[in-house]
Amino acid sequence: MRKLTTVAAVMALSATPALAASGPFFSLRNTDFIVTLGFILFVAILMYFKVPSILGGLLDKRADDIKSELDEARALREEAQTVLASYERKQKEVQEQAARIVEHAKSEAQAAADQAKVDLEASIARRLAAAEDQIASAEAAAVKEVRDQAVVVAISAARDVISQQMTAAQANKLIDAGISEVDAKLH
Repeated sequence: MRKLTTVAAVMALSATPALAASGPFFSLRNTDFIVTLGFILFVAILMYFKVPSILGGLLDKRADDIKSELDEARALREEAQTVLASYERKQKEVQEQAARIVEHAKSEAQAAADQAKVDLEASIARRLAAAEDQIASAEAAAVKEVRDQAVVVAISAARDVISQQMTAAQANKLIDAGISEVDAKLH
């Protein structure tokens, strides 16, 4: 091998462009023949060391890795859609519960107001001083109840505004952006 390399190097150095492709083809002085031998030797070395099968194996492994990452991304997307649907159901349930609480609070407030009137009339008849104390207590309770109700209504309104602004397309867009970001960070 060393002799062949030395002979090829000497022949390559002694060959000039004027001598290129002159004479018989099967001669070490013919550059076309030397180039053909070098190419055949190069291909034979590649075949001997099984480079094409190694490259094919590496490409197949990379394709399998990419496929598994895509499958994982699909699974994550499906899981995210399931979680989103769950949260949407919970949001609807919470809105319904908030509406029931508001309605119940209104009926309780009305009942409390009616009872306060009855108690007030009875108390006025018995004692004027005790009635003033009860009125002050009822007013404080009503103010607290109204404040609590205002907080519940404000929270419900905020939920409604957020749920009306977020569409399914936007939610899917956020999911796709998350998958793209995960894919970019994994490569």
